[in-house]
Amino acid sequence: MFHPVATNALCYRLTLRAWLLAACALNLTLSPGLRAERTSGGQNSEAGSVEPIVLFDQTYLFKLDLSDERQRRRFWDESHLAAALEGLVNRSQPRLFIRYLPEPDDFWWGQLTQPGGWLAQREIVRVGSLEALLKRFRSFYQGAVVWDERVPATANLASTIAGCDDLLPLRFDAQADSLYQHLTTAPEAMAVKMRLLGEDGAPFFSGKGLIPGTREPSTGSAKCDAYRWLIEHYVRTGKANPRWLGYYLDAFWLKCWQAAAPENHTLCNQDFVIARRGVLFDLGPWSDETPVDDPRQPLGTDPETLQALLRADYDRIHGNGIIQVAGFVPWAYKYTSSRSPFWFAGGAHEGVPTEWHYAHILSCFNACMDADALGLGAMANASFYQHYPLAKRYPQNPKPTRATLAAQGLLDARGRIVPRTYAAFYVGDYDSAAWLYRELPAMWRDPARGQLPLSWAFNPNLCQRFPLGLAWARERRTTNDWFVAGDSGAGYLNPGDLTPPRRFSGLPSGLAAWQKHCLSFFQQWDLTLTGFVIDGDAPQLTAAGLAAYAQFSPDGIVAYQQNYAGTYQNMPYLPMRADLDGTPANAARAIREQTRDPAHHFYVFRSILKTPGWHLAVAQELQRSVGDEIKLVDLYSLLQLVREYETETNAAAGWNQSPNH
Repeated sequence: MFHPVATNALCYRLTLRAWLLAACALNLTLSPGLRAERTSGGQNSEAGSVEPIVLFDQTYLFKLDLSDERQRRRFWDESHLAAALEGLVNRSQPRLFIRYLPEPDDFWWGQLTQPGGWLAQREIVRVGSLEALLKRFRSFYQGAVVWDERVPATANLASTIAGCDDLLPLRFDAQADSLYQHLTTAPEAMAVKMRLLGEDGAPFFSGKGLIPGTREPSTGSAKCDAYRWLIEHYVRTGKANPRWLGYYLDAFWLKCWQAAAPENHTLCNQDFVIARRGVLFDLGPWSDETPVDDPRQPLGTDPETLQALLRADYDRIHGNGIIQVAGFVPWAYKYTSSRSPFWFAGGAHEGVPTEWHYAHILSCFNACMDADALGLGAMANASFYQHYPLAKRYPQNPKPTRATLAAQGLLDARGRIVPRTYAAFYVGDYDSAAWLYRELPAMWRDPARGQLPLSWAFNPNLCQRFPLGLAWARERRTTNDWFVAGDSGAGYLNPGDLTPPRRFSGLPSGLAAWQKHCLSFFQQWDLTLTGFVIDGDAPQLTAAGLAAYAQFSPDGIVAYQQNYAGTYQNMPYLPMRADLDGTPANAARAIREQTRDPAHHFYVFRSILKTPGWHLAVAQELQRSVGDEIKLVDLYSLLQLVREYETETNAAAGWNQSPNH
């Protein structure tokens, strides 16, 4: 995904990788800890229920010819409807699992249902058609909300309304073969409970006059009027859950579908937000250009509407807590300068600045990302996985002590650091439940895993959408698998934007809310170290920010916006160095070049979706070229060495320099 020094080329490689993931069977087995008798965790989980689990295979949609408009609309309509139904059905307990993305879905389904698995004792019922699925779960929805393709944003409104009012979204389509006609004119027709277009067929949102049902003047944009209407009628009234949002592509996809692989419409991701009665949106962050999907809107209308939505959610929770936003900027389709042979996203800003600007806005309203970025952004069944029963705590490998550092040969007989360069791999990027769900099986089956210390940056808040993945990885760890929080803790935000002045909101400090939010997740997953603090365009961490991190991340942080190291209230910190990419030989060369500064001794290097085998090859290249001059350790040991160095040098000049203290 886009991150500080990630490039567009890397993102396109990841999109390609999503198409080329190996299809071989994965034969990893479940440990006893994954059995159904575990009862803590999950949302109203009823793992012992006698109610059968329904399995629906929707992969038939990927055989459609999307270049044909009718088939493309069928692909969208049926994906949208099934995701909403799944969210409603799985709200209180796991009932429906949809096979949508064969490789990850088949793997995780196999893990759940094999002997000893969570669902091993449950009856499985396979339903063969969408029509049969709707009949089986008829009691879970009250009718339909009909949306207007002419205003693509109404698709996201329909998803939000579906979750709040127990309805199913249907695109209005007068053609006889459409899903709308089939379901609303059949002998047992689905009742239309709400229409997001006029009874006469005219658009409900026109971008003129007053916003319907309000006294608020139109924004001049039908798209943004739709979201302003949603804010007024669903967020401010309390119908929608202000703690969960989803930033997912709206129905403009029907025009720009060729920009990325078909599943990147991310409709399958909506089930979780719908289950949580959250708000779905798709708004651009830039105020200096109009978006490709609404070029005639007044300049700045999209970001103003985004900020109005975030402020309404913040007000609903009275600033007490963190708003969590699944999804990501749809960079290949909108809001960036991305180009492909088939589509131009219409913007002047590149991907990384767009990510940073979006994060800048979110953070000012106490909102963080679960960042489902292209091209691994699609994730099915999060509403199902949310019920996986978690233990109250997942201890990891014992944290290093002076005794263990000495046993590893990092401290000499006098207890002093052995002079050499020390480095650690930060293994990312896993600040997205979708990325973890897609990539974890291949990473954990790599035979090289366990042969060198790797610090896996699995953000702990991913346990809300993919608890199975986090627990499954922990229970199969080796003594060389270490877990740290990724950017920037229990969710991706800019902590520098949590303290006033907060550019986009002017709100009071959100540090206390962030500290409380992170502490809960860190305790459950036995985390005491944050491997990457991204501040993007935000100010650096102040002394107050460092003090907050010292409470929940006492074994250290690795920050982006700094070039210094030391300790603060005994919490060690280091800067993040280069991203590693390319061949192992190239990565080893980059490490050698970065570590030549005699004034520095400790280094952190980030990789993105690199396998244990790749890291092992990098380590072997380093061993061949520099021998023991560079020692690779885990991040906990590295930051503990920083503490030791601080003690040894007694805050030597240039070492313990931190901002505002």
